[in-house]
Amino acid sequence: MLLSDKLTLVQVFRMTWKLDLAIILVCSLAYCVDTYWMKAHISIPVTITTVLGTALAFFIGFNNNQAYDRWWEGRKLWGAQVNDSRSWARNLQHYCDMSAAGETPHLVNTMIFRQIAFNYALKTALRKSDDTYYEGYLSKKDMERLDESQNIPNAILAIQAGDLRALRDQGAVDGFAFLELNSLLVKQCDNMGGMERIRNTTFPPSYLFFTRVFIWFFVIVSTFMLSESIGFWAVIFGWAIGFVFHITHQNGIHLMNPFETNPMSLPLDSITRTIEINLLDMIGHRPLPSPVAPVNNQYLL
Repeated sequence: MLLSDKLTLVQVFRMTWKLDLAIILVCSLAYCVDTYWMKAHISIPVTITTVLGTALAFFIGFNNNQAYDRWWEGRKLWGAQVNDSRSWARNLQHYCDMSAAGETPHLVNTMIFRQIAFNYALKTALRKSDDTYYEGYLSKKDMERLDESQNIPNAILAIQAGDLRALRDQGAVDGFAFLELNSLLVKQCDNMGGMERIRNTTFPPSYLFFTRVFIWFFVIVSTFMLSESIGFWAVIFGWAIGFVFHITHQNGIHLMNPFETNPMSLPLDSITRTIEINLLDMIGHRPLPSPVAPVNNQYLL
């Protein structure tokens, strides 16, 4: 996630220089073709580029709207997960009778540690990475139960449900508290399901492919049309047209998969670390881990 709403020219150049060179090359070739061959045979009407540009703008706009919807839904789900994690830890601390039979205080702390592990395991699953940081918050018994699991975050929720029942059986929570705590587990399962739906639903590849093709076609046709009236300046204006359409389309592509590790993606490292700090602070654990540092002071992962 970007930390600033402003970009310097240097940052823009670093992100787009390869695309700039490709557009200039294509526009230069189109100018040469029109100047030395096509101009003698056909003239491109202005209305063609007008219609193509309007249609392409609507096409890219729809693409970007759908991409932002995916990104924003992911952000809302992780925001809900932050709140549900805090509520889970708070309710465990204050709804449980610590003087009940059994090792209630120890079990409560274990369940709060396990909540931290759940969020880190969920992040790992969404990013399809091999990060095992979450294992540090799980007991040896928990790890043994997770060995055969195909969905580790879901298995952690199942263990939480089992321990919640144990608290009820020990008399540490009454019926109302049990229902409240269980509802938080259900909410977290819903959050996880929404995130998995976004992660596993691929944006139609044909849509992306043809959008790129149409943009390049529009850039070439625009260069043909402009070269007949402004000469070599058509290369510059063709680059400007291509730059606008390509960058607009790329912004949408970067938002389509909000759980990736690029500057436009959701800052899952930062969000999970925030949850970790909050929950450890609630149980008085010291020292607390430091917040995630920005990458080059520009964005958070």
